Amino acid sequence: VQLVESGGGLVQTGGSLRLSCTTSGHTSDDYSIAWFRRVPGKEPEAVICINRDGRTFAAAYANDRVFVYSARSKNTVYLQMDSLRPGDTAVYLCAKKTVPGCNQYRSWYFTESFDSWGQGTQVTVSS
Repeated sequence: VQLVESGGGLVQTGGSLRLSCTTSGHTSDDYSIAWFRRVPGKEPEAVICINRDGRTFAAAYANDRVFVYSARSKNTVYLQMDSLRPGDTAVYLCAKKTVPGCNQYRSWYFTESFDSWGQGTQVTVSS
């Protein structure tokens, strides 16, 4: 299974970005996808997750600025981020859980819940 993120870059405060996570190498559509972000010296932080049925779960800090949606026919999940702030600067990674529910068996907040990870894409927000 492979996950490849794209769409990162440099953006000014208040700007928007749309990141993509494309999956391959799996035979089942019963999976959920989450986005995490990582800054140097810290553990990855959960951002948002999308169920197989399209329901989403977002971290409290991201609830009104971050949206996730999927194009299952393209095996791609998108992360739309608006009103970006310098504190959003991080490497953004997507992760795949081989069950359809983000909170199935274990909460999506935990990195251990996920089986496969991408390499990440850098997002830098300038002030």
